[in-house]
Amino acid sequence: MKQNIETFIGCDSGYEDARIVLFGAPFDSTTSFRPGARFGSSAIRHESFGIETYSPYQDRDLSDTKVFDCGDLELCFGSAESALDDIESKAAEILGDGKLPFLIGGEHLVTLGAVRAVFAKYPELHIIHFDAHTDLRDDYLGAKLSHACVMRRCHELLGDGRIHQFCIRSGERAEFDFAKAHTDLHKFGFDGLAGLSERLSRDNTPVYLTVDLDCLDPSGFCGTGTPEAGGVSFTELLDAILTVSKANIVGVDINELAPMIDTSGASTAAACKIVREMLLAIYK
Repeated sequence: MKQNIETFIGCDSGYEDARIVLFGAPFDSTTSFRPGARFGSSAIRHESFGIETYSPYQDRDLSDTKVFDCGDLELCFGSAESALDDIESKAAEILGDGKLPFLIGGEHLVTLGAVRAVFAKYPELHIIHFDAHTDLRDDYLGAKLSHACVMRRCHELLGDGRIHQFCIRSGERAEFDFAKAHTDLHKFGFDGLAGLSERLSRDNTPVYLTVDLDCLDPSGFCGTGTPEAGGVSFTELLDAILTVSKANIVGVDINELAPMIDTSGASTAAACKIVREMLLAIYK
């Protein structure tokens, strides 16, 4: 008999051999609308056994990769800063061992912890950000640490012109004004992504990819806390992930699945497949 340890399907390599390390950040204490994203990472891991390790989109199989799943972090729900410190520490440990951190949220604020660690190792870092929302508020109801502010906090680290935002279709006027001056924002879809990815790849620029699942059309993906009408399809998102994978990806996350909002399980199933495709696309 073997100990019952649940990992994402196909991600059962030993840590020493692994080139990518999955870890979950079950945190949603700053969610501004419907909570539940704290259950996203465990749901993705559990429901992944409803899909195959093989991707017909890429003709690749997770069984041919070396990915280690270390499970979910135990995070303090009462302190966003404490949770971010723990996420940063885990990401830094993975990076220090020469491996690529793949974070599964949780709400989008968890990205900040991982970006802090990746930026410390790669000071020339750029972020490619797929999302329905700008996430560029300076504060949300007085809180500087909120999923509505995560890209603003990342901008304070990276500076101008190094955050590239796609699928954006919601935010305050002030956020869009800020983006015009400080970030590279693309409304509604992925126009400009291919050229950006080619340029970043040519220059071997280190890239952090963050995918907020509410970039998807909520008519096909309703299991998220802040759904926004419009959005892209699963295949459009998959094509975008494959496009970005040509760049020098040094860190990745996917976030904002709130599985209990979609009781059909369809949103979780989609999230599982997106994680599989991201793993296969970035595995070098």
